Amino acid sequence: MTLQKMVGLSIIATSLAFGASDLVQKAANAGLKPIPADKAALEKLTDPDKTVTPERVELGKKLYFEPRLSKSGLISCNTCHNLGMGGVDGVEAATGHQWTANPHHLNSPTVYNAVFASRQFWDGRSPDLEDQAKGPMQAMPEMAAAPSLVEARVNSMPEYVEAFKKAYGNDVKIDFNTITKTIGIFERTLVTPSRFDDFLNGKKDALSDTEKEGLKTFLAKGCTACHTGVALGGSMQKFPLVKPYKYANVGDFKGDKNGMVKVPTLRNITETAPYFHNGAIWSLKEAVQEMGRTQLGVDISDADAQKIVTFFGALKGRKPAIDYPQLPTITDKTPKPQMK
Repeated sequence: MTLQKMVGLSIIATSLAFGASDLVQKAANAGLKPIPADKAALEKLTDPDKTVTPERVELGKKLYFEPRLSKSGLISCNTCHNLGMGGVDGVEAATGHQWTANPHHLNSPTVYNAVFASRQFWDGRSPDLEDQAKGPMQAMPEMAAAPSLVEARVNSMPEYVEAFKKAYGNDVKIDFNTITKTIGIFERTLVTPSRFDDFLNGKKDALSDTEKEGLKTFLAKGCTACHTGVALGGSMQKFPLVKPYKYANVGDFKGDKNGMVKVPTLRNITETAPYFHNGAIWSLKEAVQEMGRTQLGVDISDADAQKIVTFFGALKGRKPAIDYPQLPTITDKTPKPQMK
């Protein structure tokens, strides 16, 4: 290879490196943050109160997959937040007890990376995962189980009683709060670092050139006004903001008392259709364009929308390995399923 060619290749490589560094800085300036690669730094975000232990995570996983926490004995947390399907159920409106669709036509948000969100539920009424776990279990269109029934089912199975003692000590009170708290602790581990995080953490070639172009477009269009931080979402924002949402008549949800709606995370977004709070849009490109019109007041062209969708592919994360657990055996004291 001639000296001239070597110099030319060196200039190109240096230019690409500076270009990637510049894009990382622009992303940081816009408020985008990676999932920390350092374990200690990650635990500061996911476990600030030091509640996560291996025993509690394993027990929480069993409870997450446990259908007997529902009135019918058929519905588990995983029913609507399927860990094999991006943490969602893949239908427009969550469907629960007696095959009842959510009365407000609300879509199930993903549980993956939910730990990074500042609020839980579409109306933001819960502050954390542990509190959020209480809602669906009691809601009639979901798991429809009274706290007393949940407590009776769990306490009737000796394997669960021993597991709680192992996780919390012999004096543990196995009540509704402890049960739901343990589910939340498991959910804190459902973090999915992606190639996007690798890029922000310094791996310059983690994204393809087309994905970098998509990230540039994402930044240029102002999408980080809502989709920012580690979660790329998770905060509360006014919706709709600039123009009416064209599918507002699907369901009656209007947000909280101030019209604020939780911003969904963009992590694993290619796996979590349908989109928006009422699951009214199935095309990711259409979702991008509708969000531009509704929230930013801009018309995003087909070409630019496709660039952003291409970038979204880099947000598909590496899922933690989760084996379906073997659940404890019922006893004569276990309350029977109630179908009505």
